[in-house]
Amino acid sequence: MADDVSPLSTAQSITSDGLLLDCWYFAATSAELKAGKQFRRMIVGEPVLLGRTAKGEVLAIRDVCPHRAVPLSAGRQVETNGQATIECPYHGWRFGGDGVCKLMPSLVEGQPYDPAKVKVRRYPHAERNGLVFIYISSDPRFDGTPDLPPPDFGIKADKPKFVVSRVFEAHMDNAVVGLMDPAHVPFVHNQWWWRPPSVGLKLKEKQFEPRLYGWAIARHAPSSNSLAYRLLFGEGVTTEIVFMVPGFRWEVVENDKSQFFTLTCLTPIDGKSTLITQISYWTRAPLLDLIKPILIPAAREFLDQDGRMVDLQNKGLPFTKGMLWIDDIDVQAKWYNKLKREWAQSRAEGRPFSNPIRPQRLKWRS
Repeated sequence: MADDVSPLSTAQSITSDGLLLDCWYFAATSAELKAGKQFRRMIVGEPVLLGRTAKGEVLAIRDVCPHRAVPLSAGRQVETNGQATIECPYHGWRFGGDGVCKLMPSLVEGQPYDPAKVKVRRYPHAERNGLVFIYISSDPRFDGTPDLPPPDFGIKADKPKFVVSRVFEAHMDNAVVGLMDPAHVPFVHNQWWWRPPSVGLKLKEKQFEPRLYGWAIARHAPSSNSLAYRLLFGEGVTTEIVFMVPGFRWEVVENDKSQFFTLTCLTPIDGKSTLITQISYWTRAPLLDLIKPILIPAAREFLDQDGRMVDLQNKGLPFTKGMLWIDDIDVQAKWYNKLKREWAQSRAEGRPFSNPIRPQRLKWRS
């Protein structure tokens, strides 16, 4: 087990807090970005201004004015030479979506300052399926096109049916490991509407396989929930669960007519807290539309249950140097560390990512 949990590389693509760089993170839902408005969100310890122009374009720049360090998100959007800009509330400096300063109002003719030479960091961004992702480079001056595309999960719906979120007071690693743990379900989520205690523990056996930057439980026909799925979607239903670094986990239940898709995005705020966002989609499932008012509070409580367990874990972590991991329930936690290590090393060595995960059948009781 020592090889699986050895210290991670201190390469450039990982911060001193152990957070991955040179990758895409979930930043916000499209619905959060209102036209003509902006707000601040901390991502990997960086203050990021997220917003949308009156014309619908996404803004993602560093939320610190280089003049007097005031958050640009506290300003307003104004047009400068036909372009949408963010005006700093302190001295009126205006910055475009490219991060370049377009105007310094205090300048008079003859003063040797070129506003265009002043820039704030611009974050490459992508918007799809009602979600906004930003790319966090290890180079704060990076201003090009990322060498890997933004995540595409194969979601068929254009926008979410509902979204729930919670801040976990936990490092990204502990948040990931806690959410992927297969053995906690009957103890943490043992409510009548999800997994009543009377069900007891059952033997689980799943085939896992590598995927791009992570792994998946191989696509299969559902067993214990097969009747419910047939009622919701009809015949021929299959299910699949996938995890991908830096922090995306999704479960898809579908057939040739319908799809139910739940995506969990983990976004590190800093080295001590993580934003967990669960986004649910479905297509051609009218029964789910009917019970949506019930699903939303249930999903929120489900996430809160995990959050409360993280709060309890925080009471013990200061008194231990490490946590005990056992096979087979903690194999995925070991894989996560291997993936992080390979991500950092491959970037440092300038070579393609090589997935260290191998096909494996895991067994546990839960």
